[in-house]
Amino acid sequence: MKRKYLIVMFSVVLSLSLFAQKKEKDEEEKGFKKDNLFTGGSVTVSFFSGVTILGASPLFGYKLANWLDGGVVFNYTYSGQRDVIEINDKIKQSVYGGGLFVRLYPVNFIFLQAQAEHNFTRLRYIPATNNYLPYKETVEANSLLIGGGYTQGRGPGSNTFYYLSILFDVVKNKNSPYVDLVYNPATNDYVVRAIPIIRAGINIGLFEGEGRRR
Repeated sequence: MKRKYLIVMFSVVLSLSLFAQKKEKDEEEKGFKKDNLFTGGSVTVSFFSGVTILGASPLFGYKLANWLDGGVVFNYTYSGQRDVIEINDKIKQSVYGGGLFVRLYPVNFIFLQAQAEHNFTRLRYIPATNNYLPYKETVEANSLLIGGGYTQGRGPGSNTFYYLSILFDVVKNKNSPYVDLVYNPATNDYVVRAIPIIRAGINIGLFEGEGRRR
């Protein structure tokens, strides 16, 4: 009888010990894990017909769950164009800003993305002669980019992969860098159209695999 009692007590203690270990492990998994930190982004380089475009969109984020990422993004794009109104004149434009993003992964290789941004656009016109006056202006705008994309190389436990995305600014503020203004002579005003934002980039896990090596 005493032996049976000891066996029952041992079983209860063992069960409680296993439960405590599992709870501690779950709490660790729910807590902050540096393995979930990632960086990356995309780069833009383009030269054509007197136009130069250089830009970068670095990001820094955290994998909140296997199906959800979130983080911050920064933007900077420079574009320059010659011979706009007259020969040898120049237009220089800088777009800079940042915002927050979330990505939802229904499956490993497909994601849906929402990105809220606030950007500043600084424009400067430099005439080649005295026939035109120099001009400069700085405007700002809020944007909400909605879309999705495709990833290659993303898997369980991995934050390192390539991606291709397409986004649209659904707010369509006329000062947004993601819209096109089309003049409508019937209303003597401009129609604001969202243009597709196609980006290819890379996600890099900052501490990926470090815990497995210890």
